[in-house]
Amino acid sequence: MSFFQKFTRKLTMQEEPESPPADPVASFAEEPPDVVASTPEPEPEPPAPRLEITLEEGYRLEDLLRRLVSEKGSDLHLSVGIPPLFRIHGSLVTSKARPLSQEHAEAILFPLVNAEQIDSLKDCGNLDFAYEVPGLARFRVNYFKQSRGLAAVFREIPSKIPTIEGLNMPPVLKNISMFQSGLVVVTGPTGSGKSTTLAAMINHINHNRRAHVITIEDPIEFYHPSRNCLIDHREVGRHALSFSDALRATLREDPDIILVGEMRDLETIYNAIKAAETGALVFGTLHTSSAAKTIDRIIDVFPARQQEQIRAMLAESFRAVVAQLLLEKAGGQGRVAVHEILIAEAGFSNLIREGKTSQINNYIQTGKEYGMQTMDAGLLNLFKADSITKKTVRAWCHDRNFFRSAGIALD
Repeated sequence: MSFFQKFTRKLTMQEEPESPPADPVASFAEEPPDVVASTPEPEPEPPAPRLEITLEEGYRLEDLLRRLVSEKGSDLHLSVGIPPLFRIHGSLVTSKARPLSQEHAEAILFPLVNAEQIDSLKDCGNLDFAYEVPGLARFRVNYFKQSRGLAAVFREIPSKIPTIEGLNMPPVLKNISMFQSGLVVVTGPTGSGKSTTLAAMINHINHNRRAHVITIEDPIEFYHPSRNCLIDHREVGRHALSFSDALRATLREDPDIILVGEMRDLETIYNAIKAAETGALVFGTLHTSSAAKTIDRIIDVFPARQQEQIRAMLAESFRAVVAQLLLEKAGGQGRVAVHEILIAEAGFSNLIREGKTSQINNYIQTGKEYGMQTMDAGLLNLFKADSITKKTVRAWCHDRNFFRSAGIALD
């Protein structure tokens, strides 16, 4: 039985009123559960000990960045009026230090940029760039103005190019990386690791294909050396006026794969879809939380008069969605990624054309053999592996009946 037949049969069975399933809860499960009885509620875990970071009075920027790396943190927050903060394992930790003054902020932050960038910060209110401390790490940096004065966020970019295996990601991401054309969207909230996931997929392409890869980012995060592939990195502001302008130019640059760091606006999204239609494999990112919301977001950004055209274009070019979250590990030491994966197999184009995004969750469940996975299924796998706690599952799950049918009571 083909995938399309399985999917349509599933929908038909769900719409049949005179023969409801014997157990309406179990119909949500992706496979019959072995145990249906509720497991006893475990004892609540003791809170992780609070991390304290003490800094010298005259702290320097390099000292702060070295402390961030040594504590295995992801972000350093500097904001006039408060002490430096570090994001470690997903939580903000306030340091024991004097609050940052405007003078101190300018003294440690302005040497990293030139006069033109400072003028841009004053005019626009924010500034993006990348910064490297030799021998330590590279950082994605954002300066911005806020009510108390100057502020900045430094996010560490891993120095080693990540791999799909090293990140313990679903192996189906390798298959997605080998698609010849179409649009692949990696989604998730800010800080969920979208850039790292894309870097791992580009790394797989670089080792297993012979292709021309163009990345368009703001700023450039991971520098991929050209191995089997020719990889050209372009940075918005330095090498191109905007994402949309750079995308338009790629059509004359013989690309096989295009990475768009962020699909921010209508024009960028349209050019990404158009590039996918011409035969390139296009990777892009959005800040959505599921496959269904990703499709809706792409279509809704266009005026009503264009949406039918965009549905038709997407139906032909859309290939996959990888939605992800970074969750706190059980025990509080580190974070782990959970994924929802949609792959456009037979019948998916009709869902887009007809606007039936409400059926996408059922579509994903039916496509498990192709590597598809709902977010709830990913959460269940992590919980069974003792990687996350029931509290985390409760906070992020979409359908509690799915877990109840697997013998896990979240109430």
